[in-house]
Amino acid sequence: MISRFCILFLLLPLFCISQTLTGKVVDKITQQPIETVAVYFDNTTIGTTTNENGQFSITYTDAVQSTLVISYLGYEKVFISDYRSKNNVTIELVEADNTLDEVYIEYDDGLTRRQKLRIFRREFLGISKFGKSCKILNEDDLVLNYDQKSKSLYASAKVPIKVRNKTLQYDIAFDIIDFEVVFRYVDDKTQTFTVNSVFYSGTSLYKNLDGFNKKKTLKNRETAYKGSVQHFMRSLYNKTLRDEGYWIFHNSFRVEEWDYFTVENVADSDLKKVKLKNKVTLLYNKDTQSELQLKIDEFFVDNFGNYTPIIGLYFSGALGSQRAGDRLPLDYGIYN
Repeated sequence: MISRFCILFLLLPLFCISQTLTGKVVDKITQQPIETVAVYFDNTTIGTTTNENGQFSITYTDAVQSTLVISYLGYEKVFISDYRSKNNVTIELVEADNTLDEVYIEYDDGLTRRQKLRIFRREFLGISKFGKSCKILNEDDLVLNYDQKSKSLYASAKVPIKVRNKTLQYDIAFDIIDFEVVFRYVDDKTQTFTVNSVFYSGTSLYKNLDGFNKKKTLKNRETAYKGSVQHFMRSLYNKTLRDEGYWIFHNSFRVEEWDYFTVENVADSDLKKVKLKNKVTLLYNKDTQSELQLKIDEFFVDNFGNYTPIIGLYFSGALGSQRAGDRLPLDYGIYN
């Protein structure tokens, strides 16, 4: 099974210089301030809300490379990527088009809601011990539709999906942009659903639960990190794959990793350009097996481990089976 995920990762620096972004959020038409607007860096634990005057202040470090998200129910989201060059900004929110409400209506599509929820939980949260420890706190907000012709399940929601990860001790607010599961075979009578591919994307904010710094929690987070896509990308950028426990195979034979991966500096940039000679198998810690295949000529990784483009880079096996329940925020390890 091939899985694709719209997620960015970072590499932790030795020193992090703090910077603060201040601003105000207003309604574009009335110019009135909007209170309790969510302002956060995507896929991190760094977030805040606007006060009664629509004002906010958010502090970040050089280690944060993700997009700033401004989100409020009933309004179109705003995404800011060049926030390092801004301060004391005014952000105008535009009301969302309510005529799109009909998209969220569910109907009899051949699967019961219970069946669709079961599939969504499995493919969104995962079936690892981390995924199984997760609980969606607002499942009633999920809209799930099955297309019998294409054998595809789609999910959407007007509000962020709230996930509690008990093992990794995070509350996660995930705002779905796209969610699609394509099946190879479906038999609803025998409850047989063979998945061909999974794709989901969205923005997310993590919050540490009380007691997150307990020894057991930190151990679980480190276990989730080791052998993850996040760990692999950091190792690839630093050219430390072998040191970090990765063996590379091609046609069942172990090969020299740098005969297949080409990692080159990009002029006047912290980016590195990565090319893959051929489809390879990744063996982590002599135990966990995955495959990596590129449908694009190259991709780029920055000094924090962020990589782009996402589409065209495919993991299968252990890495391809990782889901939201297995993932850590981008600022993992910076403050603990």
